[in-house]
Amino acid sequence: MRIVLVGPPGAGKGTQATRLAENLSVPHISTGDLFRANISRQTELGKLAKSYMDAGNLVPDEVTIAMAKDRMEQPDAERGFLLDGFPRNVSQAEALDELLTTEGIKLDAVLDLEAPEEEVVKRIAGRRICRNDSAHVFHVSYKKPAKDGVCDVCGGELYQRDDDSEETVRTRLEVYHTQTEPIIDYYKAQGLVVTIDSMGPVEEVTDRALAALKRDVEH
Repeated sequence: MRIVLVGPPGAGKGTQATRLAENLSVPHISTGDLFRANISRQTELGKLAKSYMDAGNLVPDEVTIAMAKDRMEQPDAERGFLLDGFPRNVSQAEALDELLTTEGIKLDAVLDLEAPEEEVVKRIAGRRICRNDSAHVFHVSYKKPAKDGVCDVCGGELYQRDDDSEETVRTRLEVYHTQTEPIIDYYKAQGLVVTIDSMGPVEEVTDRALAALKRDVEH
């Protein structure tokens, strides 16, 4: 199964991508992982991407697309893949279509994780991270520490990351609405979009997504 996963920041894409890829036995291909892997291995694409990033510029679509193409051609992606963070805009979606057509394959579905905007803001802006270990994550509403500002695991100080501030979250949402959301209409025109509610326990959202994908693909 070949799937594109979309949704606003805070909709749980990263968590669901990992769980869905495992359930579907396909690799989870995220833009962030692609960049990190290429840069750490010092591939030509990685060096090119780093040169743009070091200069404070956005990495051009063609570099991102080339990285995605290289990853999708790996043996473990023969049976399918789950794309997370790519395509990020309509031009990338068009390039992906062209790439897949050249390879003689097509997408099975575009899974759209819906989440109310205010809930997204609450989810992200309420996160608190441990300074000693960023894997220790708490939330002012959903996972409160026993003592305010103190990590339950190691006693480290809990803090809010700069990119988790409400102002930054709303800016990220605006970027999503402007740049990424239009790909949903692009794929709706192809009859590929499967929309699910991303609110609720992680396990329930995964089950909801798998059931929706199964119905859509069989249909």
